[in-house]
Amino acid sequence: MKQIVYAIALSLISLPALAAELVMVEQHGCHWCAKWDAEISAIYPKTDDGKRAPLRRVELRDLPDDISFSSTPVFTPTFVLIDAGKELGRIEGYAGDEFFWFLLNRLLNEHSIAINAKS
Repeated sequence: MKQIVYAIALSLISLPALAAELVMVEQHGCHWCAKWDAEISAIYPKTDDGKRAPLRRVELRDLPDDISFSSTPVFTPTFVLIDAGKELGRIEGYAGDEFFWFLLNRLLNEHSIAINAKS
């Protein structure tokens, strides 16, 4: 019996901690989504901010059930910072790379999001 309890406890320790993610809400034909893709998407996962909040893409018309948005996203792109399935904050729209990085960094710092150990 001790061995079973020990095995269960050991398996729970190895479970990954819930980490923040940046959810990009997009839709087909969105000019600003395409602009973000061209300017940011290739480098995003290589940046410290990208490691702090890995990107997850979702469709505006097919929002996932595992995220609790504070309000339903309307604009695309909308970047929603999620932790443990709950929205912490968002960036609506894309006004260029410098403004995006500034807003994202501020959002991550406001919520003390550290670099994800798995990245």
